[in-house]
Amino acid sequence: MKRSFSLLELILTLTIISIISFSFFYNKETIFENKINIVTNKLVLYLKQTRLQALIDSQYDLNDNLWHKKRWTLSFFRCSKNVGGIYYVIYSDKNKKGHPNKQESLKDPLTNRYIYSSNSCNEESDTSKYVLLTKEFDITNVEVSCKSDNSLGKISFGYDGKIYNKLSTNEKEDKKNELKEPCTIKLIDKKGKYREIIIENEGGNIYKI
Repeated sequence: MKRSFSLLELILTLTIISIISFSFFYNKETIFENKINIVTNKLVLYLKQTRLQALIDSQYDLNDNLWHKKRWTLSFFRCSKNVGGIYYVIYSDKNKKGHPNKQESLKDPLTNRYIYSSNSCNEESDTSKYVLLTKEFDITNVEVSCKSDNSLGKISFGYDGKIYNKLSTNEKEDKKNELKEPCTIKLIDKKGKYREIIIENEGGNIYKI
């Protein structure tokens, strides 16, 4: 004789099915939100790492009138036209040519990968995927409130704790472009969701809102 389901067993079975179904649809709907949260959190950590690197690795040089070009900097770039998208690099422009290379880039201390990409926007075995904002995390736009040129934006950190929104290409202009008010980095994904990171000009506090 077959044993029929008890009412308690039936309720338990329906509850489990409901939880599984809800989890599936919920995860499908929030995949973009999870991506933007992950990359925002990582960018906050990378900015803090850059600030610390600038404090311990001073580029100040009395014999070099362009030493300020070597400040540790996070810059946003566009991928090549045939690829499309946005990425960023954290670097010290030691050769002062104006565009970073892999060897000038900062490394993620956890993975030992360079926080770097070229405009081909391909992840390599020794580079961090977190720099590929569009390809990996569906970020379609970046708005930097303190940018002062036609670039997507950059943040540079000094050995003295001061923060800059641009690196001057002129000699003896190491004090130029210092932040006078907090700067906001806004990441926007393809569904229109966004997250904001605040960089305070006084004290250098960095956090997301």
